[in-house]
Parts: sequence; structure tokens; C-alpha cells
Amino acid sequence: MQAPLTDGTIALAPLGPGDFAAHLAGQDEELVRWLGGVRFTPEQLRVYLERCALWWNRGGPFHNFGIRLGPDRTLTGTVDVQVGLSYLAPGQTNLAYGLYPGWRGRGLATRAVVLACEYARGLGCAEAVIRCEPANARSAAVAVRAGFAFRQQRSEPDGTLLDWYVLDLFA
Repeated sequence: MQAPLTDGTIALAPLGPGDFAAHLAGQDEELVRWLGGVRFTPEQLRVYLERCALWWNRGGPFHNFGIRLGPDRTLTGTVDVQVGLSYLAPGQTNLAYGLYPGWRGRGLATRAVVLACEYARGLGCAEAVIRCEPANARSAAVAVRAGFAFRQQRSEPDGTLLDWYVLDLFA
């Protein structure tokens, strides 16, 4: 299991079955809208968190972290480091993140993205990508604060238009 990554304020530690109650409670309309559009049922969430633990045990391709705060490691959201996806070039990783209500607007997502980039660099990734819908101004702002630059706008196979922000992990 991956040891927690920390910047002294937040820590990233593997997401798993023990995060069930906090993650279920943290799903709100904003999180659901920007991260897939579907609210997990309790059973779907159990399966997802078990899959997260399995991916950690197998070394990927998804590395799902809980964003944790304080000495009690309160779960405030998630950040995923995704490799090997069909739309990524070799050496690229996709980052996806979201914070639960009450934790937004405190800079936690930016801190989590910076730590996730450090982790991705350790996996040998050369470039990180953040893809977000043009209307998701909060996500775009996180990308820019974390040092990412807008590269392009692309249409996904389902027709969704996404802005791509990228960061050279070895610059």
C-alpha cells in the first residue's frame, strides 16, 4: 500500500473501503456534475472503493487518493492519477479531482494536484493532463494555480467538449 504523500497541510493516501461513509456523504450535485454525472448508490460505491483497493494492490492503472486534512486525516475529497488511458500519449497521466462541500475554496485541490504530480513523476510520467469542461471554472482555476497551461480544446467521443491543461513534470 502507498505511504501517504504530504505537504504539511494535506496528505494524499490511498482511497479504499474505509472511506465509504465520508465519500457517500460528500457526494453533492456539483461533485456529481463534474465527475461523471452519476451519483453512486451505496452498492456502487462499495464496488468502486473495493476496485480502488485492488488497483492499489496491482499498481494501477488508476491510483485513487483521498485528500486528507488534519491530524485525524479527515477525508475532504479525492484526486486520481490515471495512466494508460487510450486518449493519452505515452508518458502522460490524467488527473481528476473533486472536493466535498465545505472544503472548497481553501486551496486544498491545488495542493492535492501538486502532490499528485509529484507522485506521477515517480511513476515515470513526463506530462500531466487535466481535462475539464469549459464551464467548470473552478477546475480550470485549480489547473492554472498548480502551474498547468491551457493547450487545446478537444471533443470527446461522446461529443463532450473538454479543455486540456498540461504540465511538463520535468521542467
